[in-house]
Amino acid sequence: MCLFRFEEHDIFLPMIVLEELDNHKRGMTEVARNVRQTSRMLDALVALHPADIAAGLDLNSTGQFQASGKLFFQTQALEYVLPDSLPLGRSDNQILGLVQALRKLHAPREVVLVSKDINMRVKARALGLPAEDYQNDKALEDGDILYSGVLALPADFWNGSDQTVESWQQGPHTFYRIAGPIVDSLLINQFVYFESPGEPNLYARVTEIRGPSAVLRTLKDFTHLKNAVWGVTMRNREQNFAMNLLMDPEVDFVTLTGTAGTGKTLLALAAGLTQVLDDRRYTEIIVTRATVNVGEDIGFLPGTEEEKMGPWMGALDDNLEVLSKTDTGAGEWGRAATSELIRSRIKIKSMNFMRGRTFLNKYVIIDEAQNLTPKQIKTLITRAGPGTKIICMGNLAQIDTPYLTEGSSGLTFAVDRFKGWPHGGHITLARGERSRLADYASDVL
Repeated sequence: MCLFRFEEHDIFLPMIVLEELDNHKRGMTEVARNVRQTSRMLDALVALHPADIAAGLDLNSTGQFQASGKLFFQTQALEYVLPDSLPLGRSDNQILGLVQALRKLHAPREVVLVSKDINMRVKARALGLPAEDYQNDKALEDGDILYSGVLALPADFWNGSDQTVESWQQGPHTFYRIAGPIVDSLLINQFVYFESPGEPNLYARVTEIRGPSAVLRTLKDFTHLKNAVWGVTMRNREQNFAMNLLMDPEVDFVTLTGTAGTGKTLLALAAGLTQVLDDRRYTEIIVTRATVNVGEDIGFLPGTEEEKMGPWMGALDDNLEVLSKTDTGAGEWGRAATSELIRSRIKIKSMNFMRGRTFLNKYVIIDEAQNLTPKQIKTLITRAGPGTKIICMGNLAQIDTPYLTEGSSGLTFAVDRFKGWPHGGHITLARGERSRLADYASDVL
């Protein structure tokens, strides 16, 4: 779709690019599928204006795109001179030569090479040719500005002159209606907190924004032992915020990000087991994850779909081991029976066979979601049927997929697009709770 993302700018497509597309069109890979779709779109554009190829094809001819520029194909040979160190047999070098020739041909008009190939951009700049990365595939320019789901309230929250706070009690929750400039920075299902010595602390969630005012609702305290979820109590503020989202039946989609050891998988599993086995809100837990190798590939795996996924599910097994030990009064036989019951309610699925499925009343956990593309995330989330809850989690600092960055990861895409939706929520877990060794390693390595 990049052809339609350059707004008023004209696009020049070298013939060697069409040749490269032709070389990659065969097969069932994601690249081959994308190539075939691109070729169909180019064919449709040419068919709309068969006589205008030399003059440029109108990119907005269908009326469904914002692009107002034109698409030019290379229709003649262009002369250029490149250094001897750049052999002309390489398609990258031919494209660089065309950029050089176009700059001379269309001077003083600006000609810019746009490429995802970092080395090609470096070579272009070494030759004095302007080159840019293609930015439209990124949900964010900088991972540091990703929505965290949490906002600290200002120090003068209770007695500030430019805002008003009124409160009332309804069931176990206290509600606060606030009006003032801070309302502009709030989103639905965002968590807010106020911590200050000498003042009452507040931990709440934004439930309503209407004009200049917003309504906050206090949270259930899952850090207290009486509110333990499957025997697990929350250890910090962000974990408590996350559990409030995971246990809320009105929230259908939850994203959790955070470094290693912040408790993403443990919280999601504990909440899932409670709602499947105790509350009977969902019929079973479905766990899937991106199967991307960190090191060398160990080859094909034997067995059924679930057995093939086994080596990828070490994190699931580790967390189930922790959760099965929380039932201290059951004895060894009781724990074994509980473990068998838990296993029967957890299904491990491969992402490869998700297309066309619909999950009814399921609790779906998508682990290592930072390794998924936006298209893959869309495929998985759109599997949700009535009564299903989906939890996407991952660590954006540990992306193992080639060509994905923090800005273009499907997890970043989902967090950014779902923020403010009344039935979705996001939390960035801040503190590692695995061990002092893991916390120190995350900081210094």
